[in-house]
Amino acid sequence: MTDFVTDTQLINIDLNSVAKTEVAMPAGRCAYADVENRLVAKSSCAKGGNRENYFFASSCLRSLLIPCLVGIGLLTASCGSLPKESAEAQSQSPGGRAQGGGGTPVDVAIARTDLLQTQPEYTGNTTPFRIVSVRSQVEARLLALNLDVGDTVTQGQNVGQLDDAILLTELKQAEAELAALKSEVARATNQVSNARADVERARLEVVQAQADSKRQQDLFKAGAIAQQAAEQARTQAQTAAQALRAAQEQVRTEQQAVAAAQGRVLAQQALVAQTKERRSYARLTSPITGVVTEKVTEPGNLLQPGNEVLKIGDFNRVKVVVQVSELELAQIQVGQSVKVRLDAFPTETLIGRVTRISPAADATARLIPVEVVIPNSDGKIGSGLLARVNFESQTTQRVVVPQTAIQKQALQQKSNRANRENQSGTLFVLSDAEGKAKVAARAVTLGKRADGKVEILSGLQAGERYVVRSDQTLKDGDPVRLSILSETTESTPAGNSKLKIQNSK
Repeated sequence: MTDFVTDTQLINIDLNSVAKTEVAMPAGRCAYADVENRLVAKSSCAKGGNRENYFFASSCLRSLLIPCLVGIGLLTASCGSLPKESAEAQSQSPGGRAQGGGGTPVDVAIARTDLLQTQPEYTGNTTPFRIVSVRSQVEARLLALNLDVGDTVTQGQNVGQLDDAILLTELKQAEAELAALKSEVARATNQVSNARADVERARLEVVQAQADSKRQQDLFKAGAIAQQAAEQARTQAQTAAQALRAAQEQVRTEQQAVAAAQGRVLAQQALVAQTKERRSYARLTSPITGVVTEKVTEPGNLLQPGNEVLKIGDFNRVKVVVQVSELELAQIQVGQSVKVRLDAFPTETLIGRVTRISPAADATARLIPVEVVIPNSDGKIGSGLLARVNFESQTTQRVVVPQTAIQKQALQQKSNRANRENQSGTLFVLSDAEGKAKVAARAVTLGKRADGKVEILSGLQAGERYVVRSDQTLKDGDPVRLSILSETTESTPAGNSKLKIQNSK
C-alpha cells in the first residue's frame, strides 16, 4: 500500500506539469493544433528545447495519456504484491508444495525390453508352397468339371470327366486282337504236342528196325539167309533213325512258333494295358491335396493333349520370396528362423524358415532372391498377401533406456574408444519410502548405443521405474516429485499393477 500511494503522488505531479504546459485552443481545431504542436515540439527538440512539450502540448493527447498513466501505476502496485500472494496461494492449494513434498521434479519412465535398432524388413507376396496344373493327356471333349476356384480337393479326387467313346473303341479292338493272338498260341502249342508224338513213334520204329537188322545179321553169319535180306534190314534201321531226327526237328520248329505267338500275345497285352490307361485319362483326378486356385477352361471345350484345366495350390505351407541386398547376405543362412508379419493379420507374428537362397543376383539392382517358407496347417494364409520378413528373429531383447537417464559413465581407454559396449554407468531408480518418492542410485552395465538410447546389460530389470531427466543434480536418497510426463503404473507379468506413488497432502 505504501508503494501504491507513492506511485499515485508521482502520477499527480506529472499531470500538474502537463496542465501547466497546455495551450488553450478552440475545440474544433484540436486535431490541427495537435499536428501543429507536434511540429513545433519537434523543432524545439532539435534546438535543444524541452522534450515534454512535444508529448503534452495538446489536450487531446492528455485525455488519452491520463488513463494510461493511472493504469500503469495500478499494475506496478499490484505486481509488487504478486509474488507474496502467489506463494501463499500455492502453499495453501492442495496440489502445491504439499503435493510436491519439496522434492526435485523429475521425469520417470518404466524400464521395458526392446530392440535397440529396428531391423530392416523385406516385403514379398505369399504364394502356395507348390502349384500343380491338371492337364488333359488325351484329345477329348470336356464333359464335366466338378470344382470351382476356392474348393478344397484331396489327392486322387475326381475333378472332371472327358468323353471316352473313342478310347473305349480302341480298347475293345486291342482286346479282340489279344484274343486272336492267344488262339494262335494255342494252335502252335497243339502242333508241338503232335510233333512230339511223331518223335516218339519214330523212336519206336528205330528201335524195332535196329533189332531186326541185328537178327538178320546173325542169321546171315549162320548161313541161314541170303546177304540181300541182311542188307535190307540194315537199311530199314537207318531209315527209321533218319525219320526220328526229322520228327525231333519238327518239334523244335513248332516250339519256336509257340514262342513267337506268345511274344505277340505279350505285345498285345501291353497295348491293351496302354489303351486302358489312356481311357483312364478321361477321368481327371487331383495329383495333390490343396485348393483350386484357377479354373482355366469350361465343360464343352475340346481339349488337346497338354491343355490346362485347373490349377491346384498346396497351402499346407506358403512361401515368400524377398529380394535381399548383397550387403545383408552374410547374415542369412539356409535353415535360419525369421519373423514374418502379414498386413492381413497385423496382430500376429509368424515364424518362417529360410529354405533357399538363389545363387544368382540381379546384375542391375544387386538383389538376391531369398525364399522363406511359413507353416500354414490351418490354411488361413492365402496367396498374394503382403508379407514383411525380418531376418533378425534371433536377436535378444534387452532393457533399453534413454542416454539422458545415465548420470555417470565410466571412463574409457583411448585405445577402446570405438567400442563403447560393456561400460558402467549410474542411474537413479524410483522407490517409495513411507509414502514419499525417493531415488536410489544404482550401478548398471551399459551395452550398445544408438539413436539416443543405450542397452542395459545388468543392474536394471524390466518393470522398474527410473529417472529419465531431472532439473537438478540428484543424490542417493533425495526426495523427488514426479512431473506430469512421468509414467506411474506398469502391469507385471503376474497380472498385478504397481501402485502410483502419491505424496501425502
